Amino acid sequence: MFEIGNSLREARVRRGIEFAQAELATKIRGKYLRALEEEHFEVLPAETYVKGFLRTYAEYLGLDGQLYVDEYNSRFVIGEEQSEARARRSAARPQRRNRRIETNVVLVALAAIAILTVIVISAWKASGGKPTPAARTTVTKTHTGAPAPLLTVTALRGSTHLTARIGNARGNPAYDGTIQKGSDPISIRGRRLWVQIDSPENLRIQVRGKLVHVPGGKPKVIIVTPTGWRPA
Repeated sequence: MFEIGNSLREARVRRGIEFAQAELATKIRGKYLRALEEEHFEVLPAETYVKGFLRTYAEYLGLDGQLYVDEYNSRFVIGEEQSEARARRSAARPQRRNRRIETNVVLVALAAIAILTVIVISAWKASGGKPTPAARTTVTKTHTGAPAPLLTVTALRGSTHLTARIGNARGNPAYDGTIQKGSDPISIRGRRLWVQIDSPENLRIQVRGKLVHVPGGKPKVIIVTPTGWRPA
């Protein structure tokens, strides 16, 4: 355990950096940088901003941003694991209902095929065994491939950290890592994604293959659906 604020302040002073200079470089308002050093995290707009700003400021000062986020989680985020467990249990119930619905759909489809088969055979017998135009039935098999990625991101101008969760901020993680410039595109699947991006201006972002523009300049938290994206 270490003091987050004191450590940030010492690193800034050691480098001879003023708040105005840090604000210009990180695109984070000076009052928020000061709040991080004083551990007045309640001043920041939301918990997601605390983590994003903390990671960005620490790395700007030459520190390990993830280490500071982990320390913040261990000291100030209470009951997160329990909340995630409840979210997973809640997500499991709709999945079970969806499986029952899918099973019912399959049974209905099989029943329809059986009825159609009976009608075709009856028509064939009624025509003396010769196929009639009404009795000619073509069955086309459909093949369902894997669902297309909902979100695809590529680092163009520099690396940035991205966290994506299924459904909302407490959902199961779909991706959590730093996307490096020059690496292969990252494809993330899901019906609805909660996404935190430290530096949107460094990324090329596509939703279901369509290029979208997420304004940069500071960390962003967005919601991605098949129809597009919106601020969280």
